[in-house]
Amino acid sequence: MNRYLRELADRRLALRLALTGRVHQYPEIQALRRFLAGFKVDCLFDVGANRGQYATMARKDAGYRGLILSFEPNPAVFAELEKRAASDRQWHVFNMALSDFDGTASFNIMAADQFSSLKKPSDAQDAIFADRNKVTATVEMQCRRLDALLPELMTQHGFARPFLKMDTQGHDMAVCEGAGDVLGRMLGVQTELGVRPIYEDGTNYRAMIDWLAARGFVPSAFFANNKGHFPLLVEMDGIFVNRTLVES
Repeated sequence: MNRYLRELADRRLALRLALTGRVHQYPEIQALRRFLAGFKVDCLFDVGANRGQYATMARKDAGYRGLILSFEPNPAVFAELEKRAASDRQWHVFNMALSDFDGTASFNIMAADQFSSLKKPSDAQDAIFADRNKVTATVEMQCRRLDALLPELMTQHGFARPFLKMDTQGHDMAVCEGAGDVLGRMLGVQTELGVRPIYEDGTNYRAMIDWLAARGFVPSAFFANNKGHFPLLVEMDGIFVNRTLVES
């Protein structure tokens, strides 16, 4: 019966997304909804939040009702994120970047702000991105390591079952390295996996998968996130589950 009901819910979701032109998001939402509910996630780390699109999707489409902590370095975009989160008492926002050090760094604002990053655009990126993924300004931004920040936030908000989502435009590996041993407290990790170069020194998808595997995270789902760039896959997202959850 539970399997039948889940299939029915999945079909309703697919229809609703198709009617609003968002059917390409179905694999991500389906995987995320099952993961967050199935493992009783009580805190969603939304790293690289932009205007809050992911958090809004988690609320409205994936049915997540728990705590959301969103991190966005771009000051102008952060102002919009802050307004969007203001009416949600379980959604807190931070104007900072997560990285592998505590301190300040120059953050690159790109022509299309969703490409903004601590990294610089790659000279080898596909021509389709050249006009959008180019630096138009830089701002000095606070950076924090997650291994120091996580205990503070756990004490403040009282969560115990966090999930880490990253969309930092080529900087996801640094976020993970800055988590140190506390990465193992995450029930799952969602990360961008670069297949073709977009940023200088961006981590290749194979290296990221291997790195996570070495730290106890195994694949749960993969889905393309570059609608419109057929036939070449540029990036995909992966959801990885903490191996301890699978073994238990």
